[in-house]
Amino acid sequence: MFDQDHIAEAIAWRHDLHRHPELGFEEHRTSEMIAGLLTGWGWRVHRGLAGTGVVAQMGQGAPVIGLRADIDALPILEATGVAHASTIPGKMHACGHDGHTAMLLLAARKIAAEGVEQGTVTLIFQPAEESEGGARVMVEQGLFTQFPMDRVFGIHNWPGLAPGRFVARDDKMMAAFSVFDIEILGKGGHGAMPEQSDGVIAAAGRMAAALQEIPARALSPLEPGVVSVTQIHSGSAYNVCPDRAVLSGTCRWFGAEAGDIIENRLRRIATAEAAAQGCTADIDYQRRYPATINTAPEAALAREVAGEMGLDTAMVGPSMASEDFAFMLNEVPGAYLWLGAAREGENPGLHSAKFDFNDAVLPAGAEFWVRLARRATAG
Repeated sequence: MFDQDHIAEAIAWRHDLHRHPELGFEEHRTSEMIAGLLTGWGWRVHRGLAGTGVVAQMGQGAPVIGLRADIDALPILEATGVAHASTIPGKMHACGHDGHTAMLLLAARKIAAEGVEQGTVTLIFQPAEESEGGARVMVEQGLFTQFPMDRVFGIHNWPGLAPGRFVARDDKMMAAFSVFDIEILGKGGHGAMPEQSDGVIAAAGRMAAALQEIPARALSPLEPGVVSVTQIHSGSAYNVCPDRAVLSGTCRWFGAEAGDIIENRLRRIATAEAAAQGCTADIDYQRRYPATINTAPEAALAREVAGEMGLDTAMVGPSMASEDFAFMLNEVPGAYLWLGAAREGENPGLHSAKFDFNDAVLPAGAEFWVRLARRATAG
């Protein structure tokens, strides 16, 4: 267990980070704070991967375990009303990365105080998880070649689960994702004479409906998949048929074949629906993150450690949300974990303007890190 003064200090770090949120690859103040604390506790600190990433090590030789926390915020105007609310309009920690950082720092303090008798503990404070792929950049810039690891683990607070719940699935944890922008171009004209223009708006409407039916019509009912059109932009007046519309959205899947089917069907539908209305479609489709797939031995180890703490490790289904920790799991065995963090009463979800990390679960998350590091380095 932790000294209550240390827990209070960790909560203070979390609140400080919450007041000063920084977006992906801009986490300069955050990484400076992290590096300063770790250096003071005797960790060997390395900076510069992905610009604002921080990697710290303690101990020597094998086995080597990696513990990762994400550190970036989101471009959201905060509406929590808490005393430690963001001081930067339009930026906030709406996903709990401030809590993830404070949990790993609290654990790092205890690990340093106890020492690492065998093996090496590697801490990874990763920038730009939110859609920018900071994990991919760290891997590309040599994370696992400069700091070889036998296993790597990450935790995310999960407000959909009660405190005391802990999830570590043996395989599929979170989905792969892509984003798309489809520009529909045609001839515009007067709203009272639509026969003299192309059906840009008609194409957009039909396209939005057809795209979102892709999983139901192209994938097996046993294969998860999502296509969501989340934006439609077109027109500027009541009496003008526009010459341009843009549809944007996201796709989610697990299996590689499902990802290919979704992309191919999206391209065919967009092209055909535009052509049916006399228009053309310019499709920008970008695959961002692979699926987050745990390795079974590492997930089992995590459940064992959590169970020893008295946490409920009953299994739940995977999530169609996505996580760039997947890039690390593509390189090294490991597991991505959910720590129950629901609040009593109003319980805003991740990415809500009213979300605030539940400080009550911070000690449990940090204790899990300490115990996991101890078990993994003991071989």
